[in-house]
Amino acid sequence: MSNTRSAEARQGDASLLQLGWDTFFSNWLTSQEAPAAVPARVVGVHKNAFLVANGGTPFLATAAGKLLHNTQATFPVVGDWVLVHDTVITCVMPRKNKLSRGDTGGHGAKGATNGRRSPLLEQPIAANIDTVFVVMGLDQDYNLRRLERYITLIYNCGMNPVVVLTKADLHDVPERFVAEVESVAFGVPVCLISKGDNAGLIEVVMHIPYGKTVAMIGSSGVGKSTLINRLVGQEVQVTSAISDRVNKGRHTTTARELIMLPQGGMIIDNPGIREVALFGSGGGLESTFADIETFAAGCRFADCTHTSEPDCAVLQAVLDGQLSEERLGNYYKMRRELEYVSERDQKGAERVEKERWKDVAQRLKSLKKDRNFR
Repeated sequence: MSNTRSAEARQGDASLLQLGWDTFFSNWLTSQEAPAAVPARVVGVHKNAFLVANGGTPFLATAAGKLLHNTQATFPVVGDWVLVHDTVITCVMPRKNKLSRGDTGGHGAKGATNGRRSPLLEQPIAANIDTVFVVMGLDQDYNLRRLERYITLIYNCGMNPVVVLTKADLHDVPERFVAEVESVAFGVPVCLISKGDNAGLIEVVMHIPYGKTVAMIGSSGVGKSTLINRLVGQEVQVTSAISDRVNKGRHTTTARELIMLPQGGMIIDNPGIREVALFGSGGGLESTFADIETFAAGCRFADCTHTSEPDCAVLQAVLDGQLSEERLGNYYKMRRELEYVSERDQKGAERVEKERWKDVAQRLKSLKKDRNFR
């Protein structure tokens, strides 16, 4: 069976409601001039096509030329609701939200000509998400500072996080990790998963109700695909064996796909994220570091930077042992990163595009010099 046919088999038939259709999308569709196209949800992305579903068997569709060549057009990602006419996606419907991260692959201009990326280095991961699972293995992958970045990214995108700790069976008392996570992820649900134990799995299922969509993010080899297989009740995602040498699973997911679960919810697996680059400005830093914000209320100066000012309540909290230096350092780092993102956004797409073409002109000039030299 081909990869496409396998994906179709995994999706099966699903009603629009089960796919996440609600009044947000129906109201928008009603406001349009009776389009000939029909609504469908993107459940898989392939190299030159999209797998979409609209209440029956999923089918392949291609993007219309105006989506491919118009840099201002919204390009479909997994989770999008689109309008399809004769297997051609003609329009991406308004999104409730969008999970995006910063594009660390170099200049943001790459791909901007076909609408896949904006000139501001945004890399969309998925759209119309209800909850995001941060999956972290209790092996060498366990890292509280990276977890803080994940949660900040999720809050910045206006979504709710849930932390899923896998490989709990590697430890005699894995509950101590739950306590550590709760100490830096205030109010975020934490699920503990171990091999052969369904208690944690039942807790995970409670966060994926009927008609709701969950996206999973995390490093390679943390057990995201294994978790999906357990949720579905059969192997639908290929997994790799654990490496005894490094005690980590090997990366297996190479594409994003929305998978229907037996209880009626949906889950999106994502390739492992090597670098968590922040994007957006939805107040994620304040939500993630609520303890620092609370301490900051006691600073002498309202604009205290918590670096060297006198009577800084945040620095005093570090001295008193109420706040770790590592957590404060991570806060500084992400604050600088988000300030940079905000300043770059304020420059505007036009200026960014002008700078891009200036860079292209310089490269062409350099190539001409090299050619003349030869």
